[in-house]
Amino acid sequence: MNHLRLEIICWSCLLIAMAVSTEAASVWKLPTAQMVYEDLEKCRQESQEEDAATLRCLVKKLGLWTDESGYNARRIAKIFAGHNQMEELMLVVEHCNRMEQDTSHLDDWAFLAYRCATSGQFGHWVKNFMSQKEVER
Repeated sequence: MNHLRLEIICWSCLLIAMAVSTEAASVWKLPTAQMVYEDLEKCRQESQEEDAATLRCLVKKLGLWTDESGYNARRIAKIFAGHNQMEELMLVVEHCNRMEQDTSHLDDWAFLAYRCATSGQFGHWVKNFMSQKEVER
């Protein structure tokens, strides 16, 4: 009887955890190039045009960054899922996140990790993504 009660409690906890993570995941939406440009303008004004601060502000607004763990590799990979290299992209982002991690200089961490991750093929994907706004007009 106690075994059954424990099993029910475990399943209940698992279901609650799944519901919470599903709800949190459903709140975040894939950004469009238009959204990025709008948030970028706001961040430029807030950070007085300083590059590292602007970048960190932007990726925070887009839900791609937290000051505790840096870039959210899974969300970034979802944006570029059409390239069919999600796992590789997540590895690159996670590697750059770890390599540049500096919780005492968050703007620099965000900027250097971004520069690291976009130094290869991913950088071309970002440029192509951002050029979509011009096509939308």
